[in-house]
Amino acid sequence: QVQLVESGGGLVQPGGPLRLSCATSGIIFSLNTMGWYRQAPGKQRELVASITSGGTTNYADYVKGRFTISRDNAKTTLYLQMNSLKPEDTAVYYCRATTYREYWGQGTQVTVSS
Repeated sequence: QVQLVESGGGLVQPGGPLRLSCATSGIIFSLNTMGWYRQAPGKQRELVASITSGGTTNYADYVKGRFTISRDNAKTTLYLQMNSLKPEDTAVYYCRATTYREYWGQGTQVTVSS
């Protein structure tokens, strides 16, 4: 059974850091393109960052220079290091894995507020 489980979300002050993790099972992790998406209330889900099986990364313009996506193939875990967080980063963050089909995690809430 495929499972993607996000963790690391929570309440953080503006300007602070947070690291999200996505633990996976049931997939050949090393062959999957992985991604982080987010969805704020009343908004559509949007791409935050992605990383291919070869390690090529892609970032949304609004997080470039602040967020870093990485993967640990040995641990079959995806990470998102978020720095200099802004209130507009508040959203539910979702992990996605894809090869010929896609799988989604349940999401983890990130709230940036003072």
